[in-house]
Amino acid sequence: MFQKLEIFQVAHAMASHAGRLQSVAAQNMANADTPGFKAKRLTPFKDTLANARLGVAQRSTRSGHLNGSTQDGPPSAQAQVQIDERAKSDPNGNSVAIEDQILLSVDAKRQHDRALAIYRSSLNILRTSIGRS
Repeated sequence: MFQKLEIFQVAHAMASHAGRLQSVAAQNMANADTPGFKAKRLTPFKDTLANARLGVAQRSTRSGHLNGSTQDGPPSAQAQVQIDERAKSDPNGNSVAIEDQILLSVDAKRQHDRALAIYRSSLNILRTSIGRS
């Protein structure tokens, strides 16, 4: 009954996305002085979530149910790393702006903290509902 709660899947997907976002920002910063390096970006979490199969759609438990899907499972869509075409290039062809990457890292931390807060809150609600607060 409690093995596949969607809220925990969403929190896990959000934390994983935050980790990938931090990784992309770190890679961009590490290559900030590399001539010709193009800054990369990650697709936003809301787009990744929209493409994921999280079980939040209408489901059926029997074949006679209408408009339902019996597919369950963890998120199947992952954020895609793309070259950031919006970034302006330096004369040497590098398009990494350290200030933008710092802000991207801060956003990743906030997203990770939000995922932990969702997980923690959901766990507290679950504990309260079964009488183990």
